[in-house]
Amino acid sequence: MKKILALVCALVMACGLFVTANAEGDLLKIGYVQVGHESDWRMANTQNYFDVFTKEAGFDLELIDCDNDHALQLSKVREFVQKDFDYIVIDPIQTAGWDDVLKEVQDAGIPCIIADRSVDASPDLYTTAVGTDMTAEGETAGKWLEEYLAGKEAKILVIEGSTGSSAAIGRAEGFNKVAANHPEWEILASQDGDFTQNGGQAVMEDFIKRFPEFDVVVCHNDNEAYGAMDAMDAAGIKYGVGEKIIISFDATNEGLKRTLDGQILCDVECNPIQAVIVMNVIKALQAGETVEKFTLVPDEGFCAPGIESAIVTTMTDEVLAGRKY
Repeated sequence: MKKILALVCALVMACGLFVTANAEGDLLKIGYVQVGHESDWRMANTQNYFDVFTKEAGFDLELIDCDNDHALQLSKVREFVQKDFDYIVIDPIQTAGWDDVLKEVQDAGIPCIIADRSVDASPDLYTTAVGTDMTAEGETAGKWLEEYLAGKEAKILVIEGSTGSSAAIGRAEGFNKVAANHPEWEILASQDGDFTQNGGQAVMEDFIKRFPEFDVVVCHNDNEAYGAMDAMDAAGIKYGVGEKIIISFDATNEGLKRTLDGQILCDVECNPIQAVIVMNVIKALQAGETVEKFTLVPDEGFCAPGIESAIVTTMTDEVLAGRKY
């Protein structure tokens, strides 16, 4: 986390916090279509944009919570085009179905930034993208489990993120890539928990009925993991070191508290603090500079105390104290 904060600070120091306004001297109008408010991670990401894209910094931010409604997200982007916003930032609910609206943004001459997640569309249709490597996150979780099990057999249950989202697709792809090298692992079932605590609980309750014997639960985000824990608690199933293994993603503050407590054995970060990087991309574009087609937001993984790992960082009180989200 210290490395990430250092990188963000370096970006701010190098590029400055304030940007030049548009040609008329007004605030830059930024339209951001957010996925929703389904998780602690998403709320932290939204707050980060409000903290960075302020009027004092030269921005007029309109952030729309699309509540996981893909059609609504498309319509809001079109509204931003009609209002002639200076920049449009899209955090896509799902990867598919973006070609037409991205072409409309492009035809309007508005720079478009894909943030956090990705789209299944030609990179020629948008200006640039900023986000984490979801597939690499899945690989990190798989490699940690590989290290931890050390050749032991495992029956695995997976609570997926929202169907069609790049986060769910990437994490599954990365984890399955590692799992394919382990015939001693058996993935019993994989089901959508919609990135919510209630969804995670419902899926886990169903899994417990269908698969009384299992060893590992992989949850595509922390909120799903909390729901899985609720279901396991109600069923009297123990988890933690020496018990059922829970793997999660996001590494929110609460998720890492549960990692520090030994409930979640491995939590792979997806860093929500992305707004400063997006802001600096906009600053570069305002200055007429060429930007990279993709800017990686760095992240890392964490495991419970008492577990030695060459793959992820072992949780401590000091690590948790350094987390702001």
